[in-house]
Amino acid sequence: MTPQIEAFLEMMAVERDASPHTLAAYNRDLTDAELHLSDAGGLMQADAEAVEAWFADLSRRGLSAATAARRRSAVRQFYRFALAEAWRTDDPSRRLDAPKQGRPLPKTLSRDEIDALLAASAARDAAAGLRLVALVEMAYASGLRVSELLGLKVEAVRRDPAYLIVRGKGGKERLAPLNAAAREAIKAWLTARDAKRKPPAPDSPWLFPSSGRTGHLTPRRFAQLLDEAALAANIDPARVSPHVLRHAFATHLLEGGADLRVVQTLLGHADIATTQIYTHVATDRLAQVVRRNHPLARDE
Repeated sequence: MTPQIEAFLEMMAVERDASPHTLAAYNRDLTDAELHLSDAGGLMQADAEAVEAWFADLSRRGLSAATAARRRSAVRQFYRFALAEAWRTDDPSRRLDAPKQGRPLPKTLSRDEIDALLAASAARDAAAGLRLVALVEMAYASGLRVSELLGLKVEAVRRDPAYLIVRGKGGKERLAPLNAAAREAIKAWLTARDAKRKPPAPDSPWLFPSSGRTGHLTPRRFAQLLDEAALAANIDPARVSPHVLRHAFATHLLEGGADLRVVQTLLGHADIATTQIYTHVATDRLAQVVRRNHPLARDE
């Protein structure tokens, strides 16, 4: 990391309250640009032609349009900061055009597949099964992002709440619901979790503790556990991930008739356009509503 990148990240953290995940993404993107522009003097010396060549090379390296767009945004913001700090007198990223990208439909699971995944999770040995059931039930009941779920403190659920207060992207707080099944799964996991403690060692503050560096279960490990459960449930593991559970939460709410604005609030989306991608799953239901309620509808 160069001193300039470090200063930019510090500004993002202090002035814009960027989350650790956002800062890590900016760091990766800017470090990639710095390395690939090394022959041109790095970010601080590269001219517009070199920056444009780096950007054009992203697709040849097999990066998706979404990843390329994110890296473009990071570099452009860095150069705006460099101009403001008088490190440079020009912006070599000014001619970078945003890559065209289609918006892929989210992967999701049917309700029967969710049930099968839960059954396969419960079949795991003792505490491991109770933990995985709690993870799946909570993700599916609340639509939590994986970072929000795995970053929960145990005290947040000790009193059997019907809702969690979650701090999401941009530090914004929202309420995340917990249904009866999720609350029962949490109770069962807490009983097993507490039984595993070895006093007088202090209790971990995390709901899903781990011996790793973070102190709690990692997204990668959660994904591995889901892959194993998917195989046991005869579901293609490529269709299952922590984020797919969030997609299933939103999709099934809309199928059940939930208002799009409500789903937007529950997911913590700043822009309703992000939520609208889930409406593709509700076409059958919408057709039924029209046939049932439109004054010109005719029975077949």
